[in-house]
Amino acid sequence: MAEPTLFLVEVVHLLGPRGWTRDEDLVLPWLTDWRGRYTGRALGLASPASTAEVAALVRLCASHNVPIVPQGGNSGMSGGATPDDSGTAIILSLRRMNAIRSIDGEAGQAVCEAGVILQTLHDAAAAHRMRFPLTLGGKGSATVGGLVSTNAGGTQVLRHGTMRAQVLGLEAVLADGTVLDTLTPLRKDNRGFDLKQLLIGSEGTLGIVTAATLRLVPEVTGRTVLWAGLGSIPDARRLLALAEKQVPDALEGFEVMPAHCLDSVLDYLPDARAPLAGEHAWHALIELVATGKDSEGLAEKAEQLLVAGLEAGLVEDATIAASESQAEQFWLLRDSAAPAERAIGPAMQHDISVPVERMADFVEASVPAVETRFPGCRAVGFGHLGDGNIHFHVLAPAGAARGAWEESDGKKISRFVHDLVTEWNGSISAEHGIGQMKRDELGRLGDPVALATMRAVKAALDPQGLLNPGKLVPLAPEGTSP
Repeated sequence: MAEPTLFLVEVVHLLGPRGWTRDEDLVLPWLTDWRGRYTGRALGLASPASTAEVAALVRLCASHNVPIVPQGGNSGMSGGATPDDSGTAIILSLRRMNAIRSIDGEAGQAVCEAGVILQTLHDAAAAHRMRFPLTLGGKGSATVGGLVSTNAGGTQVLRHGTMRAQVLGLEAVLADGTVLDTLTPLRKDNRGFDLKQLLIGSEGTLGIVTAATLRLVPEVTGRTVLWAGLGSIPDARRLLALAEKQVPDALEGFEVMPAHCLDSVLDYLPDARAPLAGEHAWHALIELVATGKDSEGLAEKAEQLLVAGLEAGLVEDATIAASESQAEQFWLLRDSAAPAERAIGPAMQHDISVPVERMADFVEASVPAVETRFPGCRAVGFGHLGDGNIHFHVLAPAGAARGAWEESDGKKISRFVHDLVTEWNGSISAEHGIGQMKRDELGRLGDPVALATMRAVKAALDPQGLLNPGKLVPLAPEGTSP
């Protein structure tokens, strides 16, 4: 296909040399996803500096039928910000739009442009003695626009919810270049559809998020982190229920790891030490937080929780972090689980969820089911038990070739795991999005009515199909209308 010469002339005129480049060295880093699974080609890299420039660029692309792949920090896990290999699309980077337009500590709100880095937002909120209650491992590169577009989760969802709960208002450019402005938050607003919620989690397929009004909460004045050794994951589930009953206002996080994960992390981190002396089948990392004067009784609440867990026979052994440094060491063990498992060899990583009350049973049933079906593999589940989101990894047999194994047995394993999750009324994507990696699986397993509705919305808002084509929305079955 010939390059759209007139478009190339007009886009340079619109964005100038800072806003448009085709330099291979500058474009190349953004053509491959963070995991290194997908690589595409692009007509060029657009970096507009304002919402007005984004709107003008979208109108220009629409007039020349040029596809657009929006991109934030390029730290997504499902290939949702990588162009295909046709070379016909542009990458639309929002990284230059990185202003925090305002912070109102009294109202508990911040208005941020799409390119604001999550860590930058954390720091800015802290300066106002507030915090943005969502964090994740990629906070140094993830952007507000990407977090909104993928409805990101993280380790604080148990108490504060996903990105959907943090977005009070939204600004986005639609496929025709018009700007939807719902930045002003209203506690009560019954003027029809909640359009911001439609755009949250749409992965750039319905509109391009350019700014958001985000919820801030008071800064933490006290934190206590506990590590407990457990005999089983059902015991972890019962301990979670106990924590929700005893310390509902303080419980911020509840993460679980099986012994294999912890052992892998200890091998992976040369200076790491196990928090407990004995051997335990499962481990729970529990975080309690307080604001204001509530912090004065936090340590006592933590001790009472552990005593109750020991008396109920749920906890085999436990410890409470003696300092912030030790608390961070506990969290480092949890945060290193995924890279430690990857370091062992090839693995298929699944970001799944089932109802919280069924997650322990799911893990107990699914681990042996996978290992029986695929001899030599090891299945491990770890992560956010408190919100029903387990990262379910299946490690390849010893000696498996990285790359070849994922493309052969790995795909069969993922299909099997996704079938299990669907049987348990769960989701094949809990917090990492669908992107291109899970689009076909969503089409295979999704509810037909829901899928048809998604296609109808996509067709209505993006009739030319130019916004992030090939992502999220499954193709319609042959012989049916899109």
